Amino acid sequence: MNTDVAVETTPETPLWNDPSHPVAARVDALIGAMTLQEKIAQLYGVWVGASDQGGEVAPHQHDMEEAVDLDALLPTGLGQLTRPFGTVPVDPAIGALSLMRTQARIASANRFGIPALAHDECLAGFAAWGATAYPVPLSWGATFDPSLVRAMAEAIGRDMRSVGVHQGLAPVLDVVRDARWGRVEETIGEDPYLVGSIGTAYVAGLESAGIVATLKHFVGYSASRAGRNLAPTSVGPRERADVLLPPFEMAIREGGARSVMHAYTDTDGIPSAADEALLTGLLRDTWDFDGTVVADYFGIAFLKTLHGVAGDFGDAAGTALTAGVDVELPTVKTFGAPLVEAVTEGRVPEEIVDRALRRVLTQKAHLGLLDPDWSPVPPALEDADLDDAEALRGRIDLDRAANRELARRIADQAVVLLGNDGTLPLTRPRRIALVGPNAAEPTAVLGCYSFPLHVGVQHPEFPVGLELPTLQDTLTAEFPDAEITAVRGTGVDDGDLSGIAAAVEAARDAEVVVAVLGDRAGLFGRGTSGEGCDAESLALPGAQQQLLDALLDSGTPVVTVLLAGRPYALGRAVDESAAIVQSFFPGEEGTRAIAGVLSGRTNPSGRLPVSVPRGAGSQPSTYLGARLAQVSEVSNIDPTPAFGFGHGLSYTTFAWSDLTVGTERAATDGEFALSLTVRNTGDRAGTEVVQLYLHDPVASVVQPVQRLVGYTRVPLEPGEARRVRVTVPADVASFTGRDGHRVVEPGALELRLAASSTDARLTATVTLTGPVRRVDHTRRFHAVLTQEPVDQA
Repeated sequence: MNTDVAVETTPETPLWNDPSHPVAARVDALIGAMTLQEKIAQLYGVWVGASDQGGEVAPHQHDMEEAVDLDALLPTGLGQLTRPFGTVPVDPAIGALSLMRTQARIASANRFGIPALAHDECLAGFAAWGATAYPVPLSWGATFDPSLVRAMAEAIGRDMRSVGVHQGLAPVLDVVRDARWGRVEETIGEDPYLVGSIGTAYVAGLESAGIVATLKHFVGYSASRAGRNLAPTSVGPRERADVLLPPFEMAIREGGARSVMHAYTDTDGIPSAADEALLTGLLRDTWDFDGTVVADYFGIAFLKTLHGVAGDFGDAAGTALTAGVDVELPTVKTFGAPLVEAVTEGRVPEEIVDRALRRVLTQKAHLGLLDPDWSPVPPALEDADLDDAEALRGRIDLDRAANRELARRIADQAVVLLGNDGTLPLTRPRRIALVGPNAAEPTAVLGCYSFPLHVGVQHPEFPVGLELPTLQDTLTAEFPDAEITAVRGTGVDDGDLSGIAAAVEAARDAEVVVAVLGDRAGLFGRGTSGEGCDAESLALPGAQQQLLDALLDSGTPVVTVLLAGRPYALGRAVDESAAIVQSFFPGEEGTRAIAGVLSGRTNPSGRLPVSVPRGAGSQPSTYLGARLAQVSEVSNIDPTPAFGFGHGLSYTTFAWSDLTVGTERAATDGEFALSLTVRNTGDRAGTEVVQLYLHDPVASVVQPVQRLVGYTRVPLEPGEARRVRVTVPADVASFTGRDGHRVVEPGALELRLAASSTDARLTATVTLTGPVRRVDHTRRFHAVLTQEPVDQA
């Protein structure tokens, strides 16, 4: 609801319910009328699951929480409802009815008629039964296409809003620092500019649909030691400022994110949930963020139980509130009785409760939850007969054709062709040996936060709720005249060698082998990728490398296909596979996208958002390394990747030419202008991705050898050329100097126009002049790349 829309009020309407008054005045009046218990009740959530009969939600029990008595809680109010759709499988319309009835109960139970704010996960689509399973964020990064990601986020947001959800816990803006970390699949990549630009597009899309986007995880979670989940983080202030923080800066300033979730981790002994310098000093005082900070699930209690910086739950609550955390999720624990007691005893000032409450109520006001005409009926049920629950079943479709088309487009653009000796595209093959643990597995396209794998696996009595064709299904449709022999060979991680001989026999009888390898997404050790599924090395899980090597020895060309949540070292296959196709959990349309690339129906245009290592044990390593991070004569470990960040091949060829440097010298507050021509020199349409990297040869502090500062997708017909014009503001050359402030320094720079981090095509040497200039979060983040046709005459 729009709080600016005039509604009919009466003299008896309380100020806080009157939208004709400024939000700040309404919120102040409401806070002044509340008891301490009513204030604190707005600062926590309760984890619930919608009823599959349309009744009120039921509290969800978890081994990290105590039972919740809603009858006892609701008279003082309730701040949030946690994952009403993402806890148990429920028909979307029945779930919406259940949430509606619960909201009516919540509002009628408290003195002020305030409903709860409902949140759910939306990492790779709305995490609800039957909702579209889009590609995971690592695939978003592989598209290098912010506009497409924004369109997806808008669709996700519309679906969530239609059933009564207000807040989405996404995107993840953690920058990959160690690919062994299990949550790599949830990230957008290893480069802060790519993560920031794609993540900001997602935020803008979600917010445009009326959903409060929640940035995760603030900050440093992905930089844990040895890639272990929830391990300590060892980063200095410069790495934090220049690598980990920029995506959050961009998403707040340019995307309009209204919520931030603190990270579980501690950095140099300070847990994020207790870091006042981070959550208040930087986030609010410096960046002017005015939204809410919510706890990662159980994160406030962890200040006592895991971090040991609080003596009891009341101390934990006070520490988090003081630092700047506003809302305890997923359920009431520290912000309930322990916080009431701590405030009553004077250990926690009531003023910091009011500070958090003001932010929470301001957000509720902007969502229309304090308006006198607020209704618990969600948009999708406005014209429905709400007294007949069974008649509603099947009324709401969260996997419409338009959603699936978006999912298909993203999957198509996210498939990365790593290598190809000319075997691909396959031309009317007669006999295909389809081998590997992911060849006939429907859920091999899904990440750990997809509903079927996050929730559905705990309810095997329910159908999946989506069409998930296997690669065997889609290849059979793609090559109807081919004889396809499917052999599993081995499991994802069972180490079973007994099926390899049969796989080799099938390979020898075929014209081509399609080896489908990779991961199984899961949670906390129940998969090879996902939250709590960290890897000791980047060798393929289980016996998959042995299977792949045996197939390479068969004498039949092997096309290696990866359905994975992280990059893996592929051993001999890097040089000996006929082709390598990389896909990062591409969602429900993913196997159709892969089949299209194999057949040539789709010309691949994906680019790597993370480097693919050559060695399984060379971690942690990303392309953002300084000179000492490169291969050297003083270490026997070579971190050079098999395929670098930004790499991806096409079925056509492109020529880059005619570099013009319009501005070779610019002040430290100025900008450079470049242009180049990209031409499709092949015989079919394709898309080149022009990437701009900055190399700073001499700086006052050590810099990465290069870093991405801009990119654009250039679609071209055969023979077509486009002129790409590049504007590079001096701000993108900024970094954190010796005194801890971000600066732009004078001196020479290289601007590398490249097809990947390992394939620079054209280089311009330019110079910044003038004094050292200090910049801040209001700096220009982007080098701007635009395109125009080239006159073919």
